[in-house]
Amino acid sequence: MTEKTPQPRKRGRPKKSERAHLDTRAELIQSGLAHFTEFGFVASGIDMILKKTGTPKGSFYYYFDSKEAFGKAVIDNYARFFAKRLDGCLLEHSVDPITRITQFVALSKQGLVKHQFTRGCLVGNLGQEVDLLPETFRALLLAIFTEWQDKLAVCLKEAQQQGLCDKNKDPHALAEFFWVGWEGAVSRAKLAQSTKPLDSYLNHFLMLLK
Repeated sequence: MTEKTPQPRKRGRPKKSERAHLDTRAELIQSGLAHFTEFGFVASGIDMILKKTGTPKGSFYYYFDSKEAFGKAVIDNYARFFAKRLDGCLLEHSVDPITRITQFVALSKQGLVKHQFTRGCLVGNLGQEVDLLPETFRALLLAIFTEWQDKLAVCLKEAQQQGLCDKNKDPHALAEFFWVGWEGAVSRAKLAQSTKPLDSYLNHFLMLLK
């Protein structure tokens, strides 16, 4: 009797059970993102996140091995979202490179206002409590900052090519300076519940480019 060769699974939409798994996992990540951004990782218990999503506590470890693994998934999700936002602003070739930077700041201001200044940058927030985080988070956060710096450096190089930025200045050093200061400006905006610190920071950074 000839054995039947297993047929490869057809591509397409995942089975209903798989979709439910992916939907629940995504919902947990979104809930974790909101919670970590507002309260930090260390102070955030899993119970409140599960309660918001209606997920039984016993089911959490079906989706994630640990809180640390969950945190990494949340960070990765945020990093991909933010990278897409940066690309949408910094790669917008219909406007000049300096305008792209100002558009990024404008979009960020809208986000702060939308959430009534209760949230900021997840990566920046986690960086402030890094000594209390799992050690594996440190390299992950640094890699994300490096990616952001590289994206901005490309935009600043274009600005130099267009005569909008001093060609004698190192675009990578400028990009690093921007992100270090940006996190401080976002923190001050949350404290003051005002977008003025972001406007002030942007104006000073643009003066630095001349």
